[in-house]
Amino acid sequence: MPTSGARTTDTITTDILGGMWRPGDRLQPHKLAEEYQVSTTVIREALSRMAGDGLVIVQPNRGFFIPELNLQELRDITELRCVTEALAVRLSIERGTLEWESELIASHHTLARTPRRDSDGRPNSDWHAAHRAFHAKLLEASNCRPMLHLAGNLGASTELYRRWASPSQAASTRDVEAEHKAILDAVVGRNPELAALLLRKHYEASVAVILKSGLVEGPLPASA
Repeated sequence: MPTSGARTTDTITTDILGGMWRPGDRLQPHKLAEEYQVSTTVIREALSRMAGDGLVIVQPNRGFFIPELNLQELRDITELRCVTEALAVRLSIERGTLEWESELIASHHTLARTPRRDSDGRPNSDWHAAHRAFHAKLLEASNCRPMLHLAGNLGASTELYRRWASPSQAASTRDVEAEHKAILDAVVGRNPELAALLLRKHYEASVAVILKSGLVEGPLPASA
């Protein structure tokens, strides 16, 4: 059974990703303790955990804050993610069993059948969970724990950007379902070069959506 601290961490994480606060907002533990009806100690522990995941930043002598959006950091994270996952997906294709391939297809089926938005037009948290699961399954068969850990952290580091950009027109018109199907076909077809290329295009398209959303300013990627 989840502890009070774990439940609080999950709830605040959901609220951050849901856009309750904006980039740069300060998170005051005593106010959050009142809102979530827990002690300030539980809140501080939760915020410290989220700081380790990049969802919160800690400024010495100032407190906890929602991260500011940084275009250069986003580009750097995206490039590192492309390079890391190119190697990881190659190893997955080389080492992946039929059982893993079947699980990957099932994971994609769940993602494809889960609406990106709920009945009110808001981003669907179930879709985001299915999305993370599909991308994790793509790399799982590499069986390289340090690489999987790095890929997971890089993906989490861009989650705030993607969530905040998701209500934009650019996000709603993107055919992300076709992108995922093409990636799946390349992996099941055991084509590591194509899979790596499609993953890069997929992640660079996310950067383009973030830029088009107006969250940050800068030139679009060359492939956008």
